[in-house]
Amino acid sequence: MKRTRFGSRDRLSRDASELQRLATGLSESGGKLEDRFWEGQLGELVDSLLKNGAEDEINTALDRLFEANPRAHDELADMVESCAETSRLEALGQEFDIQLFAAPVLAWSRFSIPSSPLPKSTLQALTVHLGAHVFGAGTRLALADFLFSPDQLPRNFCDTWQLTQALGEATLAGQHFAVDSTGLPETNRFLSDVRYLVGAIAVPRGTALFRWNEKDGNKEAALKEWIKQGSPNLEPLLTGCAWQPLLPDAYHASCRNADRLSRPYSLKASIAFLQTMLGLTPADLRAVVGPCYDRRMEEYRVGLGPKDKDETYHGIVWPLLGAEDEATDAAGEIESVLREAGVKDVIFLDHHFPLEFCDDCGAPLYPNVEAELVHAEMPEQPAASSQVLH
Repeated sequence: MKRTRFGSRDRLSRDASELQRLATGLSESGGKLEDRFWEGQLGELVDSLLKNGAEDEINTALDRLFEANPRAHDELADMVESCAETSRLEALGQEFDIQLFAAPVLAWSRFSIPSSPLPKSTLQALTVHLGAHVFGAGTRLALADFLFSPDQLPRNFCDTWQLTQALGEATLAGQHFAVDSTGLPETNRFLSDVRYLVGAIAVPRGTALFRWNEKDGNKEAALKEWIKQGSPNLEPLLTGCAWQPLLPDAYHASCRNADRLSRPYSLKASIAFLQTMLGLTPADLRAVVGPCYDRRMEEYRVGLGPKDKDETYHGIVWPLLGAEDEATDAAGEIESVLREAGVKDVIFLDHHFPLEFCDDCGAPLYPNVEAELVHAEMPEQPAASSQVLH
């Protein structure tokens, strides 16, 4: 996915240099026909590098272009994402386009949010509802048999490419993809997080991938039906959680959408958590918001506590995503979410905070009314969980 990069100045390999040349040519193209010329060459090289596991060459080219030619960087990033999440396979003499997809679910809980294998009956039911309400009429569909946390998704472009190939083959074979969960990383525990269904569709070349590609379909109706029909099958997977399904979509676009929507969801979840655990209404809370910087502004941190005390009970990190920077009105969006949730006492600090974390537990530190970064600590009480969630 597109990301902020601060690259090294090591000497470029031949492949990284060629990626830069082709991406620059595409970024300077003056028409669709020339676009197709550059895209063909760039896509062929990217596919070859992904197949050979040449992640370093791709990242080096992206690093250099981020600094020297942002437009070419975005063209290359788009091409790498596209090649990593799509493929073309043949079965019984027919060519199929393969699209990796993700179906995110926002969730929060004062307990652990599960990430776990999917029972066969659940896989079958989810496949039926995804096929009926999200994907086009001519699609074949396969799911990975695991509900993933963000920590368990592919960690780089080459890993994503390999998953696309494996799921594509499973789709054409009429099978679901068995995940070896023994090798998956442990899931970090957060109050609010995202869980992902991941799968692939196979469609004959030139036919509709998604329901909204068809004349009588649209995204709003697809999401409404997915929530209505898919939710009963998701509920047993998320015991003890509040949760909200998002629209399934192409893998990278879906992950980006989940990152964006998880920010307001996490803020509302934190307010609901304090209300549930401490009996504090939103009107009883104070929110203190401060920007945090490394080499540039990276995120806002929001400290939540009682409005009549100088204490911070809980907090969330609101990261800047993609092209967002100091000029983006993220502060306005944060305030809007807080006001909508019922928090009336909102303080924005005009201060450049460092990206500081607790030395003992690694949790982010949050701003208080004294413009200090402090550890969020829940008050001692019998009804509260003994474990501090960050």
